[in-house]
Amino acid sequence: MSRDIKKNKFKVKRKKRKSMMITIVGIGYVGLPLACLCGEKGYKTFGISKDRKKINQINNGISPIKGDIYLEKMISRKFFTATSSYDSISKSDIIIICVPTPVDERYNPDLTPVKQSCRNIAKHLKKGQLIIIESTVNPGVCEEVVKPLLEEATGLQAGKDFYLAHCPERINPGDPHWNVRNIPRCVGALSRQGLLKSLKFYRHILEGEVRPMKSIKEAEATKIIENSFRDINIAFVNELAKSFEVLGIDLMDVIEGASTKPFAFMAHYPSCGVGGHCIPVDPYYLIERAKLAGFDHRFLKLAREINNSMPSYTVDLLIKSLNDLKKSIRGTKVGLLGMAYKANVADMRESPAVDIMKILKKQGAMVEVFDPYLPDQSTVKNLEELLKKSEALIIATDHNEFKQLSLSLLKKNGIKVVIDGKNCLNNKLIKKSKIIYKGVGR
Repeated sequence: MSRDIKKNKFKVKRKKRKSMMITIVGIGYVGLPLACLCGEKGYKTFGISKDRKKINQINNGISPIKGDIYLEKMISRKFFTATSSYDSISKSDIIIICVPTPVDERYNPDLTPVKQSCRNIAKHLKKGQLIIIESTVNPGVCEEVVKPLLEEATGLQAGKDFYLAHCPERINPGDPHWNVRNIPRCVGALSRQGLLKSLKFYRHILEGEVRPMKSIKEAEATKIIENSFRDINIAFVNELAKSFEVLGIDLMDVIEGASTKPFAFMAHYPSCGVGGHCIPVDPYYLIERAKLAGFDHRFLKLAREINNSMPSYTVDLLIKSLNDLKKSIRGTKVGLLGMAYKANVADMRESPAVDIMKILKKQGAMVEVFDPYLPDQSTVKNLEELLKKSEALIIATDHNEFKQLSLSLLKKNGIKVVIDGKNCLNNKLIKKSKIIYKGVGR
């Protein structure tokens, strides 16, 4: 790797930066903070969305994503213009695609948003522009899908007439420390010139390290293996949770003990399921692409199978606990605490709580739901009302409000069973009472 790519920080004159224009296609959890940062750094920035309500909120300085204080502050300063029009593409120096890459009901990767974005961009594409894909994709998508779509529609050649790069997004919603400006990134491109342009851009807007990759395919692979690594390790501890329940071992205590080893161990924790748009989705992109090349990712598929089983396992814990009380789940009033996939955010993407709720209702339970960050998904106004209407609880999200649940409050409302899907309560204290408590692996 040449010295100029590895070391040069590409100092750019502020006057030149101000004249440059950026368009970001997709202003959700990834594109929205990126658009704010680009605007803050002096670029004239546009963000494209199909959601008219979101566009109006952003242009009025209101964040459409609640619970993220950092993002709310950035949006209020109106660093960029939100629009539904692609007209800014033709005038932009850099176009960044930040649209979702979901899976369908059968876990097949769905590249429709990426493909449609490319078709819309192609209508306005000009020579000399840099196209960056931040959406998470499997290795090969930029060369096999994006490049042909842009070239065939325009007659322009990638690497010569325009530049194509991939910088997989890294964002952690609600994290008070790691955000869009300081998380290190990796960049790969089809050509050396495209890589230099991409490094110049990201090293200007980011405080974290920007590492060049040898190829665009290697850049695509980094995000996939990051989240597959986490998925596999979470599956390992989730399987241990099922095993240790039978063996009568507190897995959480064992993990804390293993964590005292100062090397070669990284703690992962069991729970009622894996949520978010990355970990439960990204492995399928690698699984399916490798299948096309004739390789079977048995390990990744097994990890996905284990983690997908956890919502059912969590409900089974409730059923067994109710049986100990000689009660059926059918007709039991169950309070579901949390619909978000992680603590203290209003993000339901791939949340295991959704599956838990469906299973409970299918089993005939009378379900009440409360999430302080998602009032539209709640069936009650507050936690107190949910407790009054419940005989049993399942904690599906470890919001701070739920972690503060006291034994006296549980007793006051006649709660008979607590299934702690996030292992966030004081299990020893609750177990001393007459309330049945079960965590995941404890």
